[in-house]
Amino acid sequence: MDHETSHTAWSDQEVAVVVRCYLDMLTLELAGQRYRKSTYREQVLAQLFGQRSAGAVEFKYCNISAVMQLLQYPSIQGYKPRNNFQKSLLQEVEQQVMRHPHLAATVQAAVTLPAHTLPHPAFDHAWQAAPEATHQVSETNAAYAVRSPARRDYLAQEARNQALGLAGEEFVVGYERWKLQRHGLPGLADRVEHVAVTLGDGLGFDVRSFDLDGQECWIEVKTTSFAKNTPFYVTHNELATSQAEAEKFQLYRVFEFRRQPKFFALPSNIASHCTLDPVTYRASL
Repeated sequence: MDHETSHTAWSDQEVAVVVRCYLDMLTLELAGQRYRKSTYREQVLAQLFGQRSAGAVEFKYCNISAVMQLLQYPSIQGYKPRNNFQKSLLQEVEQQVMRHPHLAATVQAAVTLPAHTLPHPAFDHAWQAAPEATHQVSETNAAYAVRSPARRDYLAQEARNQALGLAGEEFVVGYERWKLQRHGLPGLADRVEHVAVTLGDGLGFDVRSFDLDGQECWIEVKTTSFAKNTPFYVTHNELATSQAEAEKFQLYRVFEFRRQPKFFALPSNIASHCTLDPVTYRASL
């Protein structure tokens, strides 16, 4: 049972109000427009006639974040996806997403927007702890979402945004050099190499760096402009490299790139940290 339904179940009308507010906030956020979450929350509480607490509304937003990611949309920063939602919420989000007047165009613009190397990134606060694993979406909801007419490929489109990917890799190169120099290792800092550029993109990693003991590190970089928990894509080669070179390999997930870039690291075998879903196949005759 969801936290917010421990007292009484949400009505269809209540769910519709919260979903509509969430999509409006997401549209503003992706368009780069400032807004106050507290203002929208108060509006929702007023429309719910005081029958729900602020915490219950916030929890429902987290459920909606999970639904949005399941439908391959970005989610609102700060509302960590919570996957224990009912199918009725998925269906309400599905219906509102398809008829929202501005969401589709705004998301499309956001995932294809070019990115540039940051001139003065704030490396001091770039590293973040990796997010905790979440409960998986129910098989019923996952199967429904795959066939939903509202499902898009927005997260995959962003993953194919070459300018964003390159800018994220350059951010990591800069961070690694800064880290080594800060610890009095300028010789190692000079040897950090953006191998995806110098040697090509087929190595299974993007950056060759070093730890503070001088041991070589192979870093694969995955960059998003969106929230920390946004799903990402890995190739067969990247997965195989993480397994064959587990002692060297690290995946850096760069997130919130267009705001203030941060990252978390997943060392060793990618499969030991992530649930891997086979989403595409190559078909040969």
